[in-house]
Order: sequence, then C-alpha cells, then structure tokens
Amino acid sequence: MAGRRAITRADILGTDAYAARRREIKREIRALKRRRRLAVGPHATFHFENYRTMWYQVHEMLHVEKGGEEQIADELAAYNPLIPQGRELIATVMFEIDDPARRARLLAGLGGVERCMRLTVGGAAIHGRAEDDVERSTADGKASSVQFVRFALDEAAAAAFRTPRARAVIGIEHPNYGHMALLPEPVRATLAEDLDAA
Repeated sequence: MAGRRAITRADILGTDAYAARRREIKREIRALKRRRRLAVGPHATFHFENYRTMWYQVHEMLHVEKGGEEQIADELAAYNPLIPQGRELIATVMFEIDDPARRARLLAGLGGVERCMRLTVGGAAIHGRAEDDVERSTADGKASSVQFVRFALDEAAAAAFRTPRARAVIGIEHPNYGHMALLPEPVRATLAEDLDAA
C-alpha cells in the first residue's frame, strides 16, 4: 500500500469482513502509528497520516456509525485530503491534557497555533499550513484541540528528508507554546516513505 494516494470505493471492506478482521487490523495500525507519532512539548502530539492510517479511520467511522453505503462517499471526502500526495507530510496535531479545566486554559491562549508549526530539514524551514486552509481558532483566540497541518516540501527538502539519519525538527512557535522536537531516526525513516523520489 506504499505510495497509495487515495482511498476508493473499491478499497472499502464490507461491514462483516471488516468486523471479522478488526482486532488484527487494530494491532497492525497501532504498530504503524507508533512509528508515525512525535510529541512536541508536554501537550502536543503530531500523528503523521498516510493511506493506511486514513483507510483505517474510514473503516472505523463506518463500523461505529453504521451509516452503510450512503456514508462511504462522505468519509472518503473527509479523509482522502489527509493522505500525502508525494512531496508533503500531513499531520493530525492533538493538544491533550486530561484535566478539562487545564485543557480549556491552554487552548484559550493558543489562537492561531495552526500558523505556527514548522519543519526544518537540510537547512530549509517549511512552514505548515492548515490542511483545509481553515483556521481552527475562534475569533476570541481559542484554538481547537485538534489541528490538521500540511508541510509541502520542495525537491531539495524532500531529498534531504529522505537522507538516512538526516536531522529533521518539528517546532511550534506560538508565544504561549514554544517547543520543538527532533524526529527520531525510525520516525524519519518511516515518514520518508511518504515522499516520492526525485
């Protein structure tokens, strides 16, 4: 499934077939996601998406909501845009705090955080942009706990990222949340598979 860029109707398992394999698929996806996850600071986690993670998400939505055939087109429309298209990385960024009051206080001061995420590799700084170009902050400055960010790499940055043991750093540069993290080599190597070779 490496290199797949879109989920089609033909990729969708029947309800019973998915239910029969769900436990096995969840185990596989859990292992995959471990290699596609990066904590940045104490509360933000980047979950880098690909065809397989989105295929799983579509199936989970269908399994839980039981909307049948009518639901499939909506789920494909919602999740296909989160599959990288060759020279980009796409992440679901989650701000997670168990205490609801502390979480609310943090999010109240994170307005515009979707414009403050950056990937640095090979001397290039790639600024993330909201996946759907919609700011997930309210007018009063509160951010959503879930953000979708896309990093579009040029040819040189993609080549640098694909280089074994390349230094790649994800940062959030918000006045109220300034943190960065180096991608461990197993994570960088896994994400490099999302990028087309020149």
